Amino acid sequence: MNLDHSYATQLGDLGALTKPLSVANPQLIEVNHTLREALQLPASWFTQSSIMSMLFGNTSSLTKHSFAQKYGGHQFGGWNPDLGDGRGLLLGEAKDQQGNPWDLHLKGAGPTPYSRFADGRAVLRSTLREFLASEALHHMGIPTSRALCLITSDEPVYREKQEKAAMMIRVSQSHIRFGHFEYFYHNGELDKLEKLFDYCFERHFSDCLQTESPHLAMLEKIVTDTATLIAKWQAFGFNHGVMNTDNMSIHGITFDFGPYAFLDDFDPKFVCNHSDHQGRYAFEQQPGIGLWNLNALAHAFTPYLSIEQIKSALSQYEPRLMAEFSQLMRQKLGLYENNHTTAELVNRWLDLVSQDKRDYHISFRLLCDIDEQGAHPKLVDHFIQREAAQAWLTQYQQAIRAQGTDTQERQAQMRKVNPAYVLRNYQAQLAIDAAEQGDFTHFRMLLQVLQQPFESKPEYAEFAKPPPDWGKHMEISCSS
Repeated sequence: MNLDHSYATQLGDLGALTKPLSVANPQLIEVNHTLREALQLPASWFTQSSIMSMLFGNTSSLTKHSFAQKYGGHQFGGWNPDLGDGRGLLLGEAKDQQGNPWDLHLKGAGPTPYSRFADGRAVLRSTLREFLASEALHHMGIPTSRALCLITSDEPVYREKQEKAAMMIRVSQSHIRFGHFEYFYHNGELDKLEKLFDYCFERHFSDCLQTESPHLAMLEKIVTDTATLIAKWQAFGFNHGVMNTDNMSIHGITFDFGPYAFLDDFDPKFVCNHSDHQGRYAFEQQPGIGLWNLNALAHAFTPYLSIEQIKSALSQYEPRLMAEFSQLMRQKLGLYENNHTTAELVNRWLDLVSQDKRDYHISFRLLCDIDEQGAHPKLVDHFIQREAAQAWLTQYQQAIRAQGTDTQERQAQMRKVNPAYVLRNYQAQLAIDAAEQGDFTHFRMLLQVLQQPFESKPEYAEFAKPPPDWGKHMEISCSS
């Protein structure tokens, strides 16, 4: 099987051909065979000897066109033109059974022209976290890049401490970021910007070519896809942690995992990134930052669109985000009517959970057991404000009675959108600690649990528990 190399061959002057550099004693640890099959990739590629030969052999077809992409980005609000694939390489594009192209990207590949004096490596810790998080989000129905395989090594790398290098092949529709467009626009390289647009229209936004203004249609799609993504982050309690524009995908997917976290106790002001001292990327700030980032991207569309057209496209963001978020919250509460009563119930519920700092996911899962009448002391006792909880429950039961829906059917539907298991940072850390000693048992068990997040199983009971005190509100380093 041959991969396509359209980015490297058509946009060769928008980056640099670069070969990956091997590591000491590389070992293939995990392969996502479900994803491999979807991409029609041969199983024979993913054996210890084959994958190492394909990645590091002198005549490997997999790395014949391996390519480091150039881009810039707004990082914590400030423009940085000196970015690019500093440790990752685009290997090529596979096609799924429907003929859609998917990038294969090697993370931790070694130095590139854009490494900025860094070693170009990824550490085992961050690679495991990305593998787990991307699978968790995917199986919860949140758009994301995916992890195809994981390679460990004995190669020492130095961050806050000495760690082991690792590699991962990541899969995405493309690895084109907001920062790609920003870089060529702000650098005044409008010929390269136009080549990038032409490539995106051909490969990823072909439907836009059928419209009166392809650039407007493309911007509108990026705006609405980004709004939909962030609405899902907010509904499912996911804090990305570092929403720089170079970490934003044009496909509206979760991308570039760093110091992310799923919420534990519900604190809207929660900041998972210990480098974010001002709280720019706090959980509650994510919707606003999404629009800020889209505004930054929109500058690159100004050679093709009027200010009025750009404002029109950006104006679609908030209505789409609010509509998507409201629908998701109604589904999570089992409320089918879109009216003032349901909106009030949603808002009061979120206020109650946040004021009492209850676990976000356990609180929603408890709602799945509520019927239309009768006492539910387990839910009421879950809260400090028991009277407020009882008052809310009474109004909630009135609302679900008025719907007239079958109780078991409603509860079953709620369990499909309120996960029993999410990726807790402390569980990820337990998996990392064991893996750093060569034991991947906990990692594989956790991965298995996260691939079935909505179905409660007795053998997974440990993963449904709230985190211990030491595991709550962990702040994670950006160093990876």
